[in-house]
Amino acid sequence: MRQTTILIVDDEPSTLQLFRQMLKDDYQLKFARNGVDGLAAAQRFRPDLILLDVDMPDLDGYTVCRKLKEIPATQSIPVIFVTASNDESSESKGFQSGAVDYIHKPLSPTVTRHRISTHLSLVNARELEKSQEAAIYMLGAAGHFSDNDTGVHIWRMADYAQALAKAAGWSQADAGQLRLAAAMHDTGKIGIPDTIMGAPRVLTPTERKIMENHTVIGAAILSKSDTPLFTLAAEVARSHHERWDGTGYPDGLAKNAIPESARIVAIADVFDALTTKRPYKQAWIVDEAIAKLKNDSGTHFDARLVALFEQILERILTIKKQWSIKSVDLENRSTLGQAGSRVVAHSASNGRFGKSSEQKRQAEQGSYHTQKIAAAQV
Repeated sequence: MRQTTILIVDDEPSTLQLFRQMLKDDYQLKFARNGVDGLAAAQRFRPDLILLDVDMPDLDGYTVCRKLKEIPATQSIPVIFVTASNDESSESKGFQSGAVDYIHKPLSPTVTRHRISTHLSLVNARELEKSQEAAIYMLGAAGHFSDNDTGVHIWRMADYAQALAKAAGWSQADAGQLRLAAAMHDTGKIGIPDTIMGAPRVLTPTERKIMENHTVIGAAILSKSDTPLFTLAAEVARSHHERWDGTGYPDGLAKNAIPESARIVAIADVFDALTTKRPYKQAWIVDEAIAKLKNDSGTHFDARLVALFEQILERILTIKKQWSIKSVDLENRSTLGQAGSRVVAHSASNGRFGKSSEQKRQAEQGSYHTQKIAAAQV
């Protein structure tokens, strides 16, 4: 395992020696005697943490810190200033420069080790969070591996779900958890045969039952972990095709028996599907999509949540615009290994939208999943 690296930048040899004595048994240490060398060392060694003296003769610590934050390779490295000053305005200047903390001279070994340990723990937590989100991205993408529904859909609808959850009274933290859970809602599709996922026709009743089982498969996969996030994800995966009137699947739940998490994701998912261009259809305009959600309030969707969704429409459209900017990069990442033009759209199943014959004709040209939009109630 790689040893944690700390870069110490200070023009006083005695200070460098003191840090060496305090930290050498626990960390790999790198040293620099001035700001210029410190900048070079930071880019060369990519340390986990930088201890930076404020008062140096060439470049002072504030300047060095600002430059570190301007360099992509070093901007995320936490910087702790080391100074003999207790002046509040100086500390404020340091934080504005991008530092995360201060250690005051004369150095206290106990305080120094504690401050370093605390900020390294935060770094580890951020890395763990990044790894978790990467794993979630892969699980979400796995559910769509046999089609070309990209990470753009997965994360855009997840952002819609987060916004709706906050409007429904969820805390910031819980809404953030739902965003991650929503991205995994179709994980179970990895267990559905490609012959069904890509069938260029209406599925037979037997095939449809197999397709509907993706909810159960997804819940089974995600429930292997008992962490709060994956418990929530399993709940969403199992129930996002339930309907308010009890005619959904897999359990035929109705009204408030359907977990609110799944009711939220169902709305976000269908709205995104309706307003997204696919090879077999044009994107619906937003007004048409909202009208569809409202028309299905009380049958497919929770009417209260649909009303809230309409209330936050400005926020939803902001998210949509933001994702239109990100889409090229994410589509390039998520299309690796995908082939052909098979298109996914899982959804609101049961009935027909009653759109034009041309839209229905276009839907017939796609797979079962394309019928989520133009024939979502088959």
